[in-house]
Amino acid sequence: MAGKSSENTPRLLLRQAQPADVPQLVELTGRVYSPEWGHSAEMLRSQQTHFPEGQFVVEYEGRIVGYCATFRIDEATALAPHTWMEITGGGMASRHKPDGNWLYGMEVVVHPDYRGMRIGQRLYRARKRLCMNLKLRGIVFGGRIPGLAKNIARYGSAEAYVQAVTDGRRRDLTLSFQLSNDFEVIGLLRGYVPSDHESLGYAVHLVWRNPQLLDQPDTPSIPSPQRLPDAVRVASVQYQQRRIASFEEFATQVEYFTDIAADYNADFVTFPELITLQLLSIENTELSPVDSIRKLSHYTPQVKELFSRLAVHYNINIIAGTHPTEQANGDIHNVCYVCLRDGSLHEREKLHPTPSERNVWNIAGGDSAATVPTDCGPIGVMICYDAEFPEVARHLVDQGALILFVPFCTDVREGYLRVRYCAQARAIENQCYVVLSGNVGNLPGVNNFDIQYGQSCILTPSDFGFARDGIAADSTPNIETVLFADLHLATLARARNAGAVTNLKDRRFDLYETRWRPR
Repeated sequence: MAGKSSENTPRLLLRQAQPADVPQLVELTGRVYSPEWGHSAEMLRSQQTHFPEGQFVVEYEGRIVGYCATFRIDEATALAPHTWMEITGGGMASRHKPDGNWLYGMEVVVHPDYRGMRIGQRLYRARKRLCMNLKLRGIVFGGRIPGLAKNIARYGSAEAYVQAVTDGRRRDLTLSFQLSNDFEVIGLLRGYVPSDHESLGYAVHLVWRNPQLLDQPDTPSIPSPQRLPDAVRVASVQYQQRRIASFEEFATQVEYFTDIAADYNADFVTFPELITLQLLSIENTELSPVDSIRKLSHYTPQVKELFSRLAVHYNINIIAGTHPTEQANGDIHNVCYVCLRDGSLHEREKLHPTPSERNVWNIAGGDSAATVPTDCGPIGVMICYDAEFPEVARHLVDQGALILFVPFCTDVREGYLRVRYCAQARAIENQCYVVLSGNVGNLPGVNNFDIQYGQSCILTPSDFGFARDGIAADSTPNIETVLFADLHLATLARARNAGAVTNLKDRRFDLYETRWRPR
């Protein structure tokens, strides 16, 4: 009696090709192309000899129904014009370079009787996994366009036909499949396979970029002298405003939270907007709102020295909330001091003062938004109300920022939610992380700073690979606390290159633009 097979035995198996598969592969490629143009046994053995880990088969119920062949190649060769025979060494994969930084997709074939089982998709995924495991830049190949010959009269040229397919106005059996698998067109290859009459000898030059590499063109450039960390740990201080008797008491509180963040090995710690208004409670003298802000500005040298010293001493980058600072022309700007652990100090000004800040404190807005270069890549700062203007975040992300810090100060829940909802939108539309830090508690007697409502948080894009609700960390409202989260930069790169949506790549530069005036 024949033995009964286990229900756990897979009916469909994707595996590395083996020498014993060669006869079936000769038959399969001959069935797909014709015996004349199928792969010979010598070609198949050569492919396995040169790069065995790059050859895959799909086996269904013991029969090979799909096959793909790849080899490694250098970038200059891969991205230059070529024909199939030239780059594959006549189908032998003899141009394989063990140190090549691109994976060349030499062949994919699927048995006609098994199409519709996503065999091709499985093989493409196997290639992508191999590419990522080997940390290669991506996959490149020449893709057929079998609908070209039938439609050349209508479109007039191969370029126009490919553009129609790329735009979604036309469907091509092969090219549409490639585009749905996240490949992008970088050109046309003439005479790629002259015998491919359906494609009139043309092929589309296609690439898929490894989303685990952070230096791909689709990801804003990151000017850093060393490789960026896989994860950046950020801390957000939800700071309680209370009366103090001296600057030293303020310094003690700030140092306490810096010490905590450093103890937890954070790369960044963020303090809230207008944290230094606490200093007005020292003398608690009756001053007009404008005079009180100018008096507060006298503490600027001490504030800068304090946070710079703490950043170096505790080996942590500090986004030091904001401090109203008098400018050379007499204007008061709301300034965020970014103190890095290498001892450098950067100033970033609030661009959009709220009506209350303008009318009560006479605060003026800054006029530039540049990223801050750090040892964890460039970062951006948006101060409270700035987060409600999408142009600011987009400008920072276009400069390469992967993390945006938002020190905020809101008095009531409605104001807080405006900042929170807009910050979440910025994280989604720019595919970046956004860190919020706010005040809580009360400071009676300080004009326009009586009550605080805050719920600090660390936000992510809304996609697979991130927290379910797009919230890496959240706090209880109006309670003094510290939040921590590890932000994975590679996850951002994957989302930007191959997410469920790709907001940065899909912008309509042909339709609209935002131009910042040079300063």
